[in-house]
Amino acid sequence: MIIQYIPVFIVIIVAAGFAGVTVFSSEIFGPQRPTKGKLSTYESGMEPVGTTHERISIKYYLVGMLFIIFDLEVIFVYPWAVQFRRLFREIGMPVFISMMIFLVVLELGFLYVYKKGGFKWD
Repeated sequence: MIIQYIPVFIVIIVAAGFAGVTVFSSEIFGPQRPTKGKLSTYESGMEPVGTTHERISIKYYLVGMLFIIFDLEVIFVYPWAVQFRRLFREIGMPVFISMMIFLVVLELGFLYVYKKGGFKWD
């Protein structure tokens, strides 16, 4: 039975080898001319202000959470809506109930962001 998986293992080994050779060859053959400007921290072309240990506003994380919530909603709800009639005919009401549970969990995320003031873009 394991003999059937030998081609898969060969592909994985070749892919890992190719990735490793590519990464290390750029390190070996690439130009090595470090300057003060190249070694400094890059922040959108601006000089860095402050240290890296400063606290970040909660709004930053709330915007990230909003992006993830919207992204998950689009990724799961759109294909479900396109195939809903077929799925409902084949499986029945559990298709609808499971999506409603998913949407309720997402809406709890929206509620949390709303309570924290994530929708106030001042």
